Amino acid sequence: MSLAISLHMLAATIWVGGMFFAYMALRPVAASQLEPPQRLPLWKDVFGKFFPWVWLSLIVLLGSGYWMAFKLFGGFATFPLYVNIMQGLGIIMVLLYMHVFFAPYKRMKQAIAAGDLSTAGAKLAQIRMIIGVNLSLGLIVTAVASGGRYL
Repeated sequence: MSLAISLHMLAATIWVGGMFFAYMALRPVAASQLEPPQRLPLWKDVFGKFFPWVWLSLIVLLGSGYWMAFKLFGGFATFPLYVNIMQGLGIIMVLLYMHVFFAPYKRMKQAIAAGDLSTAGAKLAQIRMIIGVNLSLGLIVTAVASGGRYL
């Protein structure tokens, strides 16, 4: 059980911490120091390095989370409220991430390759908004995970 909890928390830290860093630190600095033509390839490459870690984190989070939930609680019917909140918000986060990866991120890369900076910028703005929502959800899930069992 301790290995599953450790892997679960490491995966969550990588995903939520990465979003926090990108949104709260990298984004404002990049916007203040780089012109849009320089920012777009930076973000394409940053996402290209970060997104494989998110995929790995998702696999670990879902696998370890459901393993622990079934091992501790015996199945969906007996999950406590905080586990259902984590599960529900986590699924929303996964769906939002998958949308980012397969839609605006893919289109942003295509637009950059074609030299269409306007479209690439619009896709980056869409990604930024969705990551902001996902970061907020991730912080809520973190709070629920750490304190939910004590309610």
